[in-house]
Amino acid sequence: MSRRILVTGGAGYIGSHTCKVLAAEGFLPVTYDNLSLGDPARVRWGPLVEGDVRDAAAVARAIADHGAEGVIHFAADAYVGESVADPARYYDNNVGGMIGLLAGMRTAGCGRIVFSSTCAVYGDPTTLPISEDTMPAPVNPYGRTKLIGEGMLTDYAAAYGLDFVALRYFNASGADLDGELGEDREYEPHLIPRAILHLLGHLPDFQVFGSDFPTPDGTAIRDYIHVADLARAHVLAVQRLLAGTGGRRIFNLGSGVGHSVAEVLAAIAAVSGRPLATPTGNRRPGDPPQLVADVAVARDDLGFTARHSALRDIIVSAWQWHVKTHREAVSS
Repeated sequence: MSRRILVTGGAGYIGSHTCKVLAAEGFLPVTYDNLSLGDPARVRWGPLVEGDVRDAAAVARAIADHGAEGVIHFAADAYVGESVADPARYYDNNVGGMIGLLAGMRTAGCGRIVFSSTCAVYGDPTTLPISEDTMPAPVNPYGRTKLIGEGMLTDYAAAYGLDFVALRYFNASGADLDGELGEDREYEPHLIPRAILHLLGHLPDFQVFGSDFPTPDGTAIRDYIHVADLARAHVLAVQRLLAGTGGRRIFNLGSGVGHSVAEVLAAIAAVSGRPLATPTGNRRPGDPPQLVADVAVARDDLGFTARHSALRDIIVSAWQWHVKTHREAVSS
C-alpha cells in the first residue's frame, strides 16, 4: 500500500505540483485544504479533505483516517505586500495555522513535517548569495510569520521529538512540464504570470514596482526556481524524514542565479515574440533589492539541484501553459 502524506494546501500552486510528484514516487498524497485559495480541480492524485489547519481536531482526524505518516505544510498566506497591508490575517493564518496543525499532529501521533518556508525570513541581507547561516532579519509580516513557524518547529523538536525539514525557497515560478498545472489565481501578484496575462489581454494594469533599486538596471533582482524543481525537493525532504537520516533541517531552495525584473521581462518578450511595455510604479513596501540563494547545502546534504530553473525554461513552460489555458484571449 502506498505511504500516505498529508499535504496541507495541496489544492494550491506549489502544493498540487508536489502532490503530482509524490504520486509519481509511489506515495498517496492526501490533500487537506479549506479551498479559500485552492482549486479542487487541482486535486488529481489522491483524496481531498476539506478542512482548516487552525482546526486541530480536524487535522488529527484527517491524519488518523488516512494513516498519514508525515505532513507537508503549504497552507498559508504568502504575499509580501498583502502582509504589510493586513498583518492580522497573516498572523492568524500562518501562525495560528501552525499552532493548530502541530497540535493536530501531536494528537494523531504524527511526528514528521516538511515546512514550506521562504527566503523572506532573511529580510534585506548585506551579503550575497544568501546561505542558511545568514542571520534571519525579516522586513515584512510574511517573513516574520514564517520565521515564527520555523522557531515553533525547532522548539517542538526539542520538547516533543518532532522531526522536520524547513525549505526556504526563493521565487517559485513556471508551470508543470506536462502542461497539466500552472500558476493561476483570482488575484495574481507574481511577476512572470502577471506579465504573461498582460500580454494575453487578461491584466490591464501591469507595471514594474520600482526602478530605483541599488542594482545594475534599477530593478529588483530575484532567484527564480521552477515549481517542478520545488516539488521534487519536497519529495526528497519527505524521503529523508521517512528514512530517519536526521542531520541538517533547514535548506535554501533556489537556482543560485539572480535575474532582474528587467531581464525577466526581456526574456518574456523574447519567448512570446511580443513587445512588452513596462510602465513603472513605486516600490512595494517590504521588497528587498536582491535575494539570491547559496544552493550548496541543498546540493550536498539534501541531494537537490535545480534541473529546470534556467530563466528561459521557466518562461517557456509558463507561457505555454497560459496560452493553452487562456487561448480565447490569444485569438481575440
